[in-house]
Amino acid sequence: MQKVGFFRSIHVKFILIYIMLIIVAMQIIGLYFARELETTLKANFTNSVVDRMNLVEFSVREELIKDRSPDDPTIEQSLRAVLSGFNSEDINEIRVIDSKYRIRATSVLDNQSLVGQRSMEDSVRRSISSESISDMINLDMGKRVMVRVTPIMNNKEVVGALYVTANIEKVFKQIDEINQILAGGVAVSLTITIIVGIFIAQTFTRPISDMRRQAQAMAQGNFSRKVHVYGNDEMGQLAIAFNHLTNQLQESQSTTESEQRKLASVLENMTDGVISTDRKGRVSLINDSALLMLRMTRDLVLNRPIATILGLEQDYTFEDLIQMKDSIALDFSTEKTPYILRATFSVTQRETGFVNGLIVVLHDNTEQEKIDMERREFVSNVSHELRTPLTTMRSYLDALAEGAWKNEEIAPSFLRVTQTETERMIRLVNDLLKLSRMDSKEYELNTEWVEFNHFFNSIIERFEFSKSQKVEFKRLLSTTDMFVEIDTDKMTQVIDNIISNALKYSPDGGDVRFGVTTSGTFIKVMVSDDGMGIPKANVNRIFERFYRADRARSRAMGGTGLGLAIAREMIVAHGGEIWAESEEGKGTTIFFTLPFEQQEDGEWD
Repeated sequence: MQKVGFFRSIHVKFILIYIMLIIVAMQIIGLYFARELETTLKANFTNSVVDRMNLVEFSVREELIKDRSPDDPTIEQSLRAVLSGFNSEDINEIRVIDSKYRIRATSVLDNQSLVGQRSMEDSVRRSISSESISDMINLDMGKRVMVRVTPIMNNKEVVGALYVTANIEKVFKQIDEINQILAGGVAVSLTITIIVGIFIAQTFTRPISDMRRQAQAMAQGNFSRKVHVYGNDEMGQLAIAFNHLTNQLQESQSTTESEQRKLASVLENMTDGVISTDRKGRVSLINDSALLMLRMTRDLVLNRPIATILGLEQDYTFEDLIQMKDSIALDFSTEKTPYILRATFSVTQRETGFVNGLIVVLHDNTEQEKIDMERREFVSNVSHELRTPLTTMRSYLDALAEGAWKNEEIAPSFLRVTQTETERMIRLVNDLLKLSRMDSKEYELNTEWVEFNHFFNSIIERFEFSKSQKVEFKRLLSTTDMFVEIDTDKMTQVIDNIISNALKYSPDGGDVRFGVTTSGTFIKVMVSDDGMGIPKANVNRIFERFYRADRARSRAMGGTGLGLAIAREMIVAHGGEIWAESEEGKGTTIFFTLPFEQQEDGEWD
C-alpha cells in the first residue's frame, strides 16, 4: 500500500488550513484591536491635555492682552504665577510664547533661562503663522513625548501660543501591556483551537482515509473489505455509496472474469486461428491454433504488423485490410507439401465509428483444396473411364448400323467388343456405387468368426486352380489357428483384388508369395509379386481412385482403377490398415492388418 507524505495528508492539510484561518482571523482582530486601542488611548490622553490647556489658555490670554500700569507685576511674573499654579503628572512643560516668537514663561524652573529668548521650534512658528494647532510626537531621551502647539486668539488675531510637551510614553506602555495580554490569549486560544481542530479533522478524515484504504484494496482485487459508516451525514452517505459501489464492482469483475474465461476457453479450443490487432495494426492477441497454422511462436508475433505476419505486406496495407470484404487465400505451400490458409477480416470499432482494431480468422483450407482437387480429378477420371468404352461401343454400333451386321465374319467380333465394353462399364458403375456407399456409410458388415488361415488358403487355391499364367504360388502361413471377425464376402473381394493385381503384373516364371504373421493383437497379411514395381514417389498413390501404375496394361486387362481404393475402405471398416512396399523393377508387396483373437503361437508350415 502506498504511503501518503506527511504534508500531503488531507488530515494535516485540514489542520493547517484550520490553523491558518484562525491565525488570520486573530491577526485581523488583533490588528484592529491594537489600532483602535492605540487611537482611543492617544485620543483620551490628548483630550486630557487639551482640557488642561484650555484652562491655562484662558488665563494666559488675559495676561497677554491686559493693559498694565507701572504698579502691576510684569507679564513674565504674571504668567509665571499662572503656570506655577498648574500641576499635572502628564504634562512635562508649558511654555507661553508671544506673537513675536519670544518665550514669555515656562512651567519648568530649570528652563527659566529660556524666558525672553526667541523660540526656535518650527512647530511654534508654523502654528502662529498658520493660526492652526500643531500636534506631533517626538522622541526625547528614548521616550516618546507629545508636542502640542495651540495658537492663542484674541478677536481673530494671534497674540501668542501655548507650547506643551506631555509624557505620552506611558500610553504606549499600556498599549504594549495590553498587546502582550492579547498575544498570550491568542496563544492559549490557538493551542486549544489546534487540539480541537485535530479532533474535528479526524472526524472528517477518518472516513476518507478508510475509503482510500478500501480503494487501494480494490485496486489489488480485494472487494471483501467494507468502509465503516460513522454517521448519517454526508460522509456517512458517501461511505454507504462507496460500499454499494464496491459490491457493484465485485459483481462486474466476477462477470468480466467469467466472460474472459469463456472467451479464453473458446479461443483456445477453436480449430480456427484467431488474431486480434490494435488500432495501428499490431498483433495484440493470438490463440494457439493461429500460432500452429502460422508455424510461429508467440513472442515473434505479438506487437508486429498483421500484414507482415500474414505475408501480405507487399500487396496490402493495414488500411486495405480494414476495407477488405472478401477472404484472402494465404499460400504457404512448398514443392513437396501443399499448405493453404484462408484469412477472413472483421473490423472492431466503437459506436462513433472509430476503428479499434482488426479481427483475423484463419482457416486451414489445405484439406478442402485437396478435396476439391481430388473431386475435380475424380470427375475427370470417371468421365474418361466412361467415355472410352462408350466411344468404342458407338463406333462398333455405328458400323453395325451401316451394314456390318450383314457380314457374318465381322458382326460377331463387333458384338463381342460391344459386350465386353458394356460389362466393363457395369463393373465401373458397380465399383463407384460400392465406393459411394462406403463414403456415406450406407453399408453394414455381416461379420462372423472364421479361422483366417483356412479362409486365406481357400481363396489362394481358387486362384491357383484357375490361373493361366506360369506363375508359382508360395505360401508362408502359420499352423496356429487365427480367428478373426470379418465379413467374408467383403474380405473375399479385398483378397481377390489384391491377388488379381499380383497376377496381372507378374511375369511368366515369376512368383506370387503369400504370408500371414501376428503383431500384437493384429494379424499381418502379405501378398507379394515379382512384377514391374512402382516408382517410390507413387507407392502411396496406388490406393487412390482411378490410379494405375500402368494405365494401358490395366485397361487392356479390364481394370477400373478402383479395386485398391475399395480394398482400403473395406480394410479400414474392419479396423485394420493397408499399405504397399515396392521397388521399381523388382515387384510390389501389399500388406494389410486385421484384429484377431490371440491363440497359442505356432510355427510356419
